[in-house]
Amino acid sequence: HGHCNVSRNDEGNKSLGEWVRKQRMFYKKNALSSDRIQQLNSMGFIWDPCDHSWNENFDQLCVFKTQHGHCNLSRNGEGNKSLREWVSTQRKFYKKNTLSSDRIQQLNSIGF
Repeated sequence: HGHCNVSRNDEGNKSLGEWVRKQRMFYKKNALSSDRIQQLNSMGFIWDPCDHSWNENFDQLCVFKTQHGHCNLSRNGEGNKSLREWVSTQRKFYKKNTLSSDRIQQLNSIGF
């Protein structure tokens, strides 16, 4: 698979997915040893899948901006569909004032 982002809903890996969920929960509660954290970090463990996904999409948007000189992904135009949907969602969250200031700052830093 090449990643450590196992869902507890993954039919083939339910017990592993549950273990991953528990590691994340213990991490949030500061209940993991530094050795365990270091071991998991060394293999690319994803502590927050939502943040990880957001950052991956942001990185894709940065690549798009480098290639096209702008961040305007039209509904029917340039860019892949999932990135267009992500951009649209970020704009909706911004308008509803539900986008964190850190994310607003990141998006503003690339001229979003």
